[in-house]
Amino acid sequence: MTSSTILSTWNEMALLDLVTIKSGQVDPRAPAYRNLPLIAPDHLASQTGRLLKKESAAAQGAISGKYLVKPGDVIYSKIRPYLQKAYKCDFDALCSADMYPFTPRPGVDASFVLHTILGSDFTNFATSVSARSGIPKINRAELSEYRLTVPPSREQRAIGRALDDVDDLIAALERMIAKKQAIKHGVMQQLLTGTTRLPGFTERWELRRLGDLLAYEQPGRYLVSSTEYGDVGTPVLTAGKTFVLGRTTERHGIYYSVPVIIFDDFTTASKFVTFPFKAKSSAMKILSARSGVNLHYMYERMQLIDYPVVDHKRRWIAEYSKIEVEVPDDAEQRAIASVIDDAGAEVNALEVRIAKARAIKAGMMQELLTGSTRLPVEAAS
Repeated sequence: MTSSTILSTWNEMALLDLVTIKSGQVDPRAPAYRNLPLIAPDHLASQTGRLLKKESAAAQGAISGKYLVKPGDVIYSKIRPYLQKAYKCDFDALCSADMYPFTPRPGVDASFVLHTILGSDFTNFATSVSARSGIPKINRAELSEYRLTVPPSREQRAIGRALDDVDDLIAALERMIAKKQAIKHGVMQQLLTGTTRLPGFTERWELRRLGDLLAYEQPGRYLVSSTEYGDVGTPVLTAGKTFVLGRTTERHGIYYSVPVIIFDDFTTASKFVTFPFKAKSSAMKILSARSGVNLHYMYERMQLIDYPVVDHKRRWIAEYSKIEVEVPDDAEQRAIASVIDDAGAEVNALEVRIAKARAIKAGMMQELLTGSTRLPVEAAS
């Protein structure tokens, strides 16, 4: 059988022709329900259809009425629909009254329903209608307005399975990234503190002040204000110490011949900035490596420091430059930095793969859920 055999016409239907919404709530304190997992909107990841947390109703101290959901039901958060939170349950559970518990009608594939309500078309619809009242919540009347074109049951299953497979790939890559990041963190802790030494290095480490290792540049003009911080751009090393990369070769359109560390000694939460900087702030410092010091090693080592909380802006000079750390000689610094680079490269390669997988899934959803691309029925057999 070929794909030419599935030229059946897709039918326009309402979403509520595909599913029923459960009615009637149960008492989560009752013995029959108190040990069931309770799923609320904040237990779901945005956009992915993934469960982040599985905890019983009793453990959460639930007292108000909840919906009982069965394997194969799809639950959807009615609150802030732009967050795209939905989940296909494969176990008995309870769900919050802030969610719609959908039961697919006979012949309707649950995965097809899940990916439909996670898709951009439904999300745009839900977001727009929920804005009518000024409350970010889609009600049943608004939900009943949504219509879509629906393939036959076997093609629904093919589409659902194909998109589920991509989700499984993305989840596997995320687990690999988490594992690699944990390994990298462990390597950093061991090598940067001298707990573990690389082969061939036996020289004693020396206790030195940060100010003797890094040169502080007083910029001709200040760098960046908090108004320029964002969610994307160049990671900046701050007292929060979250990012794994914080060096740049550019400031105000001027290129340095060597990388520098941009350090915000006034901000305790890590941030991103975008070049070129336009505003002014005295919080940002430019740090370069002194002779015999490896900058990459120092960047990684600085992330392990517990910076003191000091209520003034000149913390680099007054406090941070005096912090003492044990450091190896330049050759061992370079070797340690190289090992950490290699570990980071593995994580970066996986992040590239996962970004491509997410882009592929977005394209697949657009093609498959609209019928622009058809799958052979055999994929569902």
